[in-house]
Amino acid sequence: MGKNVLLVDDSSTMRKIIGRSLRQAGIDFDNIYEAADGLEALEVLESESVDIVLSDINMPNMDGISFLREKSTRDAIKDIPVLMISTETGDDIIGEAKSLGAVGAIKKPFTPDKVNEVLGPLL
Repeated sequence: MGKNVLLVDDSSTMRKIIGRSLRQAGIDFDNIYEAADGLEALEVLESESVDIVLSDINMPNMDGISFLREKSTRDAIKDIPVLMISTETGDDIIGEAKSLGAVGAIKKPFTPDKVNEVLGPLL
């Protein structure tokens, strides 16, 4: 049985780029769900079976850090791993994300090889 991924980014173009990078990296997902912000991501996680989340940090409505904070309070979804994909990869923001449960980070722009290197061991 394949895996399901949730891509969370306020840019629909960036969600498509990430999805294409996953395919180019040879990572095969049965379903690629999308959300434009943390609020939508929580809705998807509550209704779909998701194995891993790839989330931006800077988004309207609910940013990636607030999403991690809220996700950690919900028993049904708190253990789903989240990998941050962002232009912001400073030690402070990534440290905060990791303290809230993020399993790592990939800096934008990225290559399919980088996606495979970071995401591969998590699957």
